[in-house]
Amino acid sequence: MTNILPFYTADERKIVKEIKAWSRTVLEKPNVFFNNLAPCPYAKKAWLNEKVNIVFKHDKHHQIIYSTVSLFPETTDMTIIVDTAFEEDPDEFHDYLLSMNEGIADGIFIDRDIWVMGAHPYDDEAEFVGDLGADFEADSETMYALIFVQRLSKLENSADKLQKKGYYDEYLGETDAPDIYQKRSELYGRLNDGDKDT
Repeated sequence: MTNILPFYTADERKIVKEIKAWSRTVLEKPNVFFNNLAPCPYAKKAWLNEKVNIVFKHDKHHQIIYSTVSLFPETTDMTIIVDTAFEEDPDEFHDYLLSMNEGIADGIFIDRDIWVMGAHPYDDEAEFVGDLGADFEADSETMYALIFVQRLSKLENSADKLQKKGYYDEYLGETDAPDIYQKRSELYGRLNDGDKDT
């Protein structure tokens, strides 16, 4: 598992530990909601192979988000931005990330093979968490949102494999899931069309 880097503050170290514990407790466990696959089937391997970066955003400026998208390293599967200065309204938070995805697809950040999504502390708890979440104990008292930055192509290729295993059968019944899945697929199509033109 990735070592905690020494430049984290004491509270940041607690948050890093908390995120890893949440992954182990909830995201890496087989779940009937996903046809007995883990909610994040590739998370455990990504942590073990040290392909997850965690960075912190402690102010309202979005520069750390822009830098993460612009300079996303090939050796990383995911960068998690911990946002302690998050937008209070969850709808505005998620709308901003959707507009980021549109900007990425339009080439604003040069690298168009990127997808961002987030988790807001005031989001409704996902149905799949269920009893698994009861075993999780928070380490930090700090509230934060999470922004996940990944390769769009890798996500879509993984989604194709998981769909064949029934992973999305229940998931796509969630309120917002079909819209997000469709949007991601649409932007991936635009990425491929753009690649053919170059």
